[in-house]
Amino acid sequence: MRASSVVLLPHAPSSVAVARKRLCSELLASGVRSGVVDDAAVIISELLSNALRHARPLPSGQVRVSWIRTGDAIEVAVSDGGAMTEPRRGRPTLSSLGGRGLGIVEALAEHWGVRHEPGCTTVWAVLNAPRNAPAHGGSVPKLAQTAAFTDDDTGVVGSTARLNHTRLAGG
Repeated sequence: MRASSVVLLPHAPSSVAVARKRLCSELLASGVRSGVVDDAAVIISELLSNALRHARPLPSGQVRVSWIRTGDAIEVAVSDGGAMTEPRRGRPTLSSLGGRGLGIVEALAEHWGVRHEPGCTTVWAVLNAPRNAPAHGGSVPKLAQTAAFTDDDTGVVGSTARLNHTRLAGG
């Protein structure tokens, strides 16, 4: 498996499934734990969906999706032609139809951010992926360990809380 990959995809909704499938295939082939792969798939889906919804394509008419494994970390990134606003985590209400994507990314990633270059905006996220961890079995995706809760007065998702690994694993 390659330590990194870059894919140019059409600025179209069908690109989300293509990117997710390729990312999962390559990360699993490299021995990344299935739980980390699941989290990376959610992150790449959210980042790419945001780019398609809010940003222009790159000058080529495409978006660039990339991932790289460095040490015990995997960085996933989506590059587009930029938007009128800066990518930022939303504060959706319970009835909002959108605005949760970067909050999900923030909950799953160790950290995330935005890079700007002329004609290009890249939103990236880094996941912890220890090389000495078993590749399959026994791992609970970070998404399954995270529970969102709302402030009863405002209805706004206010935070995330970690659940107990042992309870999730049944023991």
